[in-house]
Amino acid sequence: MANILVVDDELGIRDLLSEILFDEGHQVELAENAAMAREARLRMRPDLVLLDIWMPDTDGVTLLKEWATAGLLTMPVIMMSGHATIDTAVDAVKIGAQAFLEKPITLQKLLKAVEQGLAREQVKQAVLAAAMQSAPAAPLNPARAEADSHVTDIQQSFDLDRPLREARDAFEKAYFEFHLSHEAGSMTKVAEKTGLERTHLYRKLKQLGVDLTRSKRQG
Repeated sequence: MANILVVDDELGIRDLLSEILFDEGHQVELAENAAMAREARLRMRPDLVLLDIWMPDTDGVTLLKEWATAGLLTMPVIMMSGHATIDTAVDAVKIGAQAFLEKPITLQKLLKAVEQGLAREQVKQAVLAAAMQSAPAAPLNPARAEADSHVTDIQQSFDLDRPLREARDAFEKAYFEFHLSHEAGSMTKVAEKTGLERTHLYRKLKQLGVDLTRSKRQG
């Protein structure tokens, strides 16, 4: 499954989340403060991070901003808090957090947030891989020219001058439409290809406004 880093200064919260996630088949690493979280982030390269906002040394929002500034926010981060304000949650999302969970965290909300965070990361990686494969052959110029060509190719495929949520939805819609077309509209095959359960896949397609009947006709 996934490697998940849980960062929280409360022992009871760490133990509870670890037990739940372990039962779901995930590998779990625990950190009780920002210093331990920094070390774990570099060592284990987690697939997802559950990050508490209120911690004694460095708060979670500050750590999130630190990772984003350093280019280390390469994994989905879900913020957690029992005392945060709406403004704090909004700030965290603007910095790059995928979601916010209010304590006490219910089992259902935790698993749903983790599932959605991991699914979005899979889609993002798949889209980036597809963009790299479709990029034109590198010219016999310096590396900068190659990088500029790759960025231009992605910008031509997707309108990147839009809010992050809208850009992500556009990526995901194109990704699923591509697989639906190649699999002749077969939900079962697309679910296998994308690693999503059929029920979650169907909800996702409806949410993105993907025309399932069109995919079947094209197939």
